[in-house]
Amino acid sequence: MTKIYFLLAILSFALFAQAQDDVYPAKEYKGLLFITNGTVHVGNGQVTDNATIEINNGKIVRVGTNIAVPQGDVKVFDAKGKQVYPGLILPQSDLGLKEISGSVRGSNDYRELGDLNPNIRSIVAYNAASSMINVLKANGILLAGTVPQGGTISGSSSVVQLDAWNWEDAAYATDNGMHINLPSFAAPRRSGAAPPTPAQPEDIAQKTLEKIEEIKNFFREARAYLQEATHAATNLKLEAVKGLFDKTQKLFVHAGQVKQMLVAIDFVKEFEFDVVIVGGEESWQIAPLLKENNIAVILNAEHNLPSTEDEDFDQPFKTPAVLQNAGVLFALNDDASNARYRNLAFNAGTAAAYGLSKEEALSAITLNAAEILGIAGKTGSIEAGKDANIVISEGDILDMRTSIITHAFIQGREVNLASKQTQLYERYMRKYGFK
Repeated sequence: MTKIYFLLAILSFALFAQAQDDVYPAKEYKGLLFITNGTVHVGNGQVTDNATIEINNGKIVRVGTNIAVPQGDVKVFDAKGKQVYPGLILPQSDLGLKEISGSVRGSNDYRELGDLNPNIRSIVAYNAASSMINVLKANGILLAGTVPQGGTISGSSSVVQLDAWNWEDAAYATDNGMHINLPSFAAPRRSGAAPPTPAQPEDIAQKTLEKIEEIKNFFREARAYLQEATHAATNLKLEAVKGLFDKTQKLFVHAGQVKQMLVAIDFVKEFEFDVVIVGGEESWQIAPLLKENNIAVILNAEHNLPSTEDEDFDQPFKTPAVLQNAGVLFALNDDASNARYRNLAFNAGTAAAYGLSKEEALSAITLNAAEILGIAGKTGSIEAGKDANIVISEGDILDMRTSIITHAFIQGREVNLASKQTQLYERYMRKYGFK
């Protein structure tokens, strides 16, 4: 009987293995490559019709309308009638860290035990073979921030490119962000639960302030530690936040409430950190203050309900335009785990319908995101000197009706846009005689 179970297990594994995506990372491309005749959306607000992009060894050399394509051993992609965009950037996610949420613990590696974990590095847990990655590429997302979760200080995030064999290949910007989760100033919503009684008071604000003081004390201790010339013993947790003090790392503060964001401003004033708000549901209320303190925002929940009962029903849709008009650097994100972040471009499309221009909305998922993540020198727009991270679509990439991605390039390599979903589509189109 044991042998039968063993054979069944082997057979099940074999069938499972055959069901996986047969998609491999593209080989490095050396030489000249041209994308011609397309409408190029640069990512900085500029649009050029009938333009040519010249790429050499994975880098953009020129973009314009009067670029001759030489004869000989060059690759040419004709984008006539199509739209050409910078590769989209998903700034915050658990991509590669969480595969099958909840039910298969062995596929998840996104959360650590303990409360203060600044020494945790998400990049070393990144799974470059995640089946979610190919789906995102097919939707124009070529770069993503992979972020640890849990505790008050979760650890450092990195930016990955989505066509790699392993985490070393995928690493695009390593340990560029440190993440903290601020406690709430309000009691959590508890469906069906009775409110606290006078006999059992819950001073949420007091507990929150005590926790915030604990966080500040940690950073004060780290500052003092890092100012020492020598140490009797190495403290990994304090060493891990060195980048915040020497400006090689940004502090990503996960906060949605105004009071939480005011605490983030305190971090700027006391420690002079480069701070980014992640979430920012109520950021529209203090947009001028955020601009004054040079704090960027990554908006997470654009398609969620308003954060309070008193807000306009469409406030999440309008918030990007409020930040844009106030001059706040912001990016859009997609944190919807049910769709696994593929709708990033359509979140931007919603913002374009509620106050942003289409090019401003595009910048919010390309160049703005690159600036916030500290990679704008390498990507985020189709400009000379940057990596050729480029997407070609048959129509408007912000419109789910016309966004059909036909080609994608990461550092000049044409990547495979097939995924398990496209393979199943082809399988059953053929089965039922439609192909």
